[in-house]
Amino acid sequence: MIKQTLMFTSPVSLSLKDKQLIITYKDRSDIVTRPIEDIGFVVIENPMVSITVPLLNELSDNNVSVIFCDKKQMPKSMLMNLDGNSTLQESYRYQFDVGGSQKKRLWKQLVESKIKNQAALLDKVGKEGNVLKPYYMNVKSGDADNREGAAARTYWSNLFDDGFRRERDGEPPNNLLNYGYTILRAAVARALIGSGLYPAFGIFHRNRYNSFPLADDVMEPYRPFVDEIVYRLYYDGAVSELDSYTKSCLLRVLFSDVKIGKMTRPLEIALSTTTASLLKVYKGENDKLSLPMI
Repeated sequence: MIKQTLMFTSPVSLSLKDKQLIITYKDRSDIVTRPIEDIGFVVIENPMVSITVPLLNELSDNNVSVIFCDKKQMPKSMLMNLDGNSTLQESYRYQFDVGGSQKKRLWKQLVESKIKNQAALLDKVGKEGNVLKPYYMNVKSGDADNREGAAARTYWSNLFDDGFRRERDGEPPNNLLNYGYTILRAAVARALIGSGLYPAFGIFHRNRYNSFPLADDVMEPYRPFVDEIVYRLYYDGAVSELDSYTKSCLLRVLFSDVKIGKMTRPLEIALSTTTASLLKVYKGENDKLSLPMI
């Protein structure tokens, strides 16, 4: 089931009643309700939004990602349920026991999939995707010679232009990419927890200040789905600022069509397929991840 994404950009009061999210507007008399079971993400952008603790607990119990934005309206933190799967202890044990060689094989699969999707996106927007073929055809275990980084330089210069540099604090459309990736990261973390995996234990990404390195690993092949939306906004729409329109467009990445094998499904659902396949690899039931294709 596709879950709703709710974004609050104006002052409202959010509370809980009978398993319903109650939305009370400060300048309106009507009250809006949404069933908790239908919600996947809540984005709180306006600092004047008030929310009750019982509602937060109910959202958490239903594995709803609550994303809080900072004063610049950029996603800053998340509330997530760390008890979102009934077999956590067993799943964590498999996850903690995975060896270094297996992690290297998994990272190779993720990098290959990411570069293939980057190539597919270049083809889709009328560029030359074959320039990335030498990179995804020659990824070593653990990506020992950093084909991912080398491919990225070629990819970005072809997708946008030779002057573009992918930097977090760089010129537009870096701001659009940052926002989209943050939403994607939250969705991946939610899917991991739903599959019984702990996002703090990564495959490749490691940083003592990073709470979700596994989400950073798993999201890599899904990044080009954000890139496509940003490309359309930046070139087709000549949009470079983050406003309510661009944010709503970027939030729709969760509903992008994603192919996994012979099936096409919304990205939000595809993520659960990928994270479930990762658990199967950890358990020794499979050796291949179910990864997305553009």
